[in-house]
Amino acid sequence: MNLNSTATEIRKSIVNMIYHAKSGHPGGSLSAVDVVNYLYAKEMNVDPKSPKDPNRDRFVLSKGHAAPVLYATLAEYGFFDKALLPTLRKLDSPLQGHPDSNKVPGIDVSTGSLGQGISNAVGLALGTKMDDSSARIYALLGDGELQEGLVWEAFMSAAHYKLDNLVAVIDSNGLQIDGNIEDVMDVGCLVDKFKSFGSHVIEINGHNYEEIVAAFDEAKATKEKPTVIIANTIKGKGVAFMEGQAGWHGNAPSEEQLNIALEELAKEAK
Repeated sequence: MNLNSTATEIRKSIVNMIYHAKSGHPGGSLSAVDVVNYLYAKEMNVDPKSPKDPNRDRFVLSKGHAAPVLYATLAEYGFFDKALLPTLRKLDSPLQGHPDSNKVPGIDVSTGSLGQGISNAVGLALGTKMDDSSARIYALLGDGELQEGLVWEAFMSAAHYKLDNLVAVIDSNGLQIDGNIEDVMDVGCLVDKFKSFGSHVIEINGHNYEEIVAAFDEAKATKEKPTVIIANTIKGKGVAFMEGQAGWHGNAPSEEQLNIALEELAKEAK
């Protein structure tokens, strides 16, 4: 399996589905593609034929507004038919603006309100520990999400209970809906902050698969504390006119912009 080509297909699906919905969040979905792609391709013990297997690993999209990256990835790996993707945000579609675990195979936790996803992930990690399960819990947060106070309560708890089966990835693209993170509400040095809250911290380029692989391997080898992977990414990654632009946090492309994006991604796939 070629991770780069699969990532490109996921990015095509993201821009397509948001275009058809006429709303959605392309910037933070595109930035997270490479990490989420690797999780489902290589890292997690999950089976699309048995999405409720009690021994499966769990993934929690704490930044729930980035649902398109999760839907596109689940479809890419066979959890449901890709033909469903253009129904994003449509009435009666299971693919709502935020993930719903009751409607979509492969979604473990319904998310949307920022900060609550990582709190759920901590609960899942603690529960699997209590059950002596080998399942691992993975959560993806946005860096803007770190402005929520309950995020830090969750990480305090994760360290207190020595949840070494929990890996949190920070999609650190530096932007949120209102602009630069440091201008809206500076969260400071993430490496130092997460270390002070008792986590093992790894910082990587979130678009480099060699670094992504090494980080998750290191997380597996880490004992008696949770791991936080700070993945430095580019908002809108893969679509030049969206890259690094806060304005693409929550806007849908026009038909002309869609065609430009798909043409660019098609060239990248060659």
